[in-house]
Amino acid sequence: MAEVWRPHVVVAAVIEEDGRFLLVEEHTEAGLRFNQPAGHLEPGESLIEAVRREVFEETGHYFEPEALIGVYRWHASERDRTYMRFAFTGLVAGYDPTAPLDAGILRTAWLTPQEIGAVRARHRSPLVQRCLDDYLAGRRYPLDLLADLPTKP
Repeated sequence: MAEVWRPHVVVAAVIEEDGRFLLVEEHTEAGLRFNQPAGHLEPGESLIEAVRREVFEETGHYFEPEALIGVYRWHASERDRTYMRFAFTGLVAGYDPTAPLDAGILRTAWLTPQEIGAVRARHRSPLVQRCLDDYLAGRRYPLDLLADLPTKP
């Protein structure tokens, strides 16, 4: 029987405050890179729960999603992996400066779109700029577009 192909499902948050966007600078196999707070969906978790958790683990900020910006498929050829990214936007609902950041996260940074563009060569993936561009273009979809069906007993 052939192996079933499965993309890596990830969530990301595009968070704006006063014209600046929350990014993380993180250690990767390719060196230090910038990314939106993002990470993998875990078993049994909804996409909304995942993005709340990932934002907190990577930044110490409590995030409340308000809209879906888009769903993106990207194939990372150097790793031969395909990612399905669900990008959200919303509000910061608090901050815990004592929260430890995930392993590999060097720091958080609030950057303008121009500053983000200036470090484009250090983006974790092309998804960083595309999600920001779509946010700036006003793309927003209601969260009820996403449906989590109950697990059958």
